[in-house]
Amino acid sequence: MVAADNLTVISNSMAFIAISGQPGCRFEEMARICAGRLGFDLINQARLASLIAQQFGSLDPIPDKAYRDIVVSILAPIATRNRVVFCADSAEALAEGFPGALRVGVVASEAVRVGNLMVDGRLERPAARELLRSLDTERKQTRKRRFGAARERTDSFDLILNEDRLDPEHLAEIVGSAFRDACAAPLLSQASEAQLQFQVRLRLARHGIVPPENVVLARKAFAHPSEQTFVNLLNFYRIAWEYEPRSFAVRWDGDGKVVEAFTPDFYLPEFDLYVELTTMKQSLVTRKNRKVKLLRQIYPDINIQVFYQKDFENLIFKYGLAEHRVSA
Repeated sequence: MVAADNLTVISNSMAFIAISGQPGCRFEEMARICAGRLGFDLINQARLASLIAQQFGSLDPIPDKAYRDIVVSILAPIATRNRVVFCADSAEALAEGFPGALRVGVVASEAVRVGNLMVDGRLERPAARELLRSLDTERKQTRKRRFGAARERTDSFDLILNEDRLDPEHLAEIVGSAFRDACAAPLLSQASEAQLQFQVRLRLARHGIVPPENVVLARKAFAHPSEQTFVNLLNFYRIAWEYEPRSFAVRWDGDGKVVEAFTPDFYLPEFDLYVELTTMKQSLVTRKNRKVKLLRQIYPDINIQVFYQKDFENLIFKYGLAEHRVSA
């Protein structure tokens, strides 16, 4: 680690720079200059809001606990194609899932921040000072709701810059130098992006949040909450599904009358795959496994898999469903 009066940096970055700052700091201007000089794609707060609206439709308000996952879902595919400067409040927290992202924070004294607000808003000093207090309070409350802590931690940043004696152009130059010196800065890999997407989409599925243009089928009354979560996840990946579309006879009496049948939970027509979800009750798991074993013996051409909730990810990657991820 190298430390200086205006700079703290560690050599661990990739083609993703996350920039945030205290209210009243000119970190957005710095991010714009930095992106222009490096030739990176700039995603600021306004563009992020537009991308969220395009992907998820109107989420007003965005659930606080889902905010991080929504943003990561938007940013991850972009980071596989382009080098990105991401500029937003709490960007360092939103970039936690990106391996090796360079996380930059901009700070300044109250006097400098008040002065910036006076210039930007053409305010008198008392009004600017009051505005800064309001912005600081709002930021702490928002961070608390979204991330569980009102204040950012210094160890959440790789680079902390003090605006008191440097203007945005000089700050951007420091960031550019740190980035160029840190490493070769590869793009986010497809495997890392798929892993990120699965994790955030599963959590968003539990909130019932899916892009509006996804596969839309009639709503069903599901027998277990895990089935609704699974459906939300399938919708997130735009995978067509059918709920309990077919029952299979698995036991007959001496007269040939069906005395036991098995109805798998889901059928994925694109993959010709039946899926049976399990619960944590061992008695139910054992009963389902017995029926699945019978079904495979009697109907060897039927493709069926039994999955615990923890096996959702294995399903996604085994059948290549990550290729159906939502584009941004």
